[in-house]
Amino acid sequence: MNATQDMSILSLITQASFTVQIVMGILAVVSLMSWTFIFRKAIALKQAKAQTDRFESDFWSGGDLNMLHQSVATRRTEHGALARIFEAGMAEFVKGRQVKMADTNTLLDGSRRAMRAAYQREMDALESHLNFLASTGSVSPYVGLFGTVWGIMHAFRGLANVQQATLASVAPGIAEALVATAIGLFAAIPAVVAYNRYSHDIDRIAIRFDSFIDEFLNILQRQVR
Repeated sequence: MNATQDMSILSLITQASFTVQIVMGILAVVSLMSWTFIFRKAIALKQAKAQTDRFESDFWSGGDLNMLHQSVATRRTEHGALARIFEAGMAEFVKGRQVKMADTNTLLDGSRRAMRAAYQREMDALESHLNFLASTGSVSPYVGLFGTVWGIMHAFRGLANVQQATLASVAPGIAEALVATAIGLFAAIPAVVAYNRYSHDIDRIAIRFDSFIDEFLNILQRQVR
């Protein structure tokens, strides 16, 4: 086996100590899970934005709210998160009107609570797996560093059996250890970038949901006057 083959990435991984290989394996699995969540979250947020745009267009088109409510109630999944928030508030409002609730504030407060509960459920769904990305971004470099430190210790212990220590004898062991840090960074960097990007996108969606709840409550208040 020539020197180039000995220093290839695959050779460095296969020739690393068992502990370092375990660390590399854990980081590889974490990286794979991280990329899976990154792609799934990208698709979910793109769909959420499109559904929110479509529902806001339908809501502000001037159509009958009762008809829109019936349409959303029969196809809640297709209309998206904002539609489900609207459906929760409208359903509570209709129930209050049916029992002829006299107090306007109580009637509107019921709709507000229903929409806030639906809002929390939708935000929990949008924020799912973000904690995993945050943990991956913060912990993976340290896990990789642990593998590197362990590998370097193993390489230097091997020098005890060598009559004359040279750079050529210690370089492969150090290179094997540094691969663990590289894999840790490979897992951490995309996770951090995705976490920051998705957190920003979710915050913007949350602002749109908040604004809609306030505007919809104003519309309901005008209807009960």
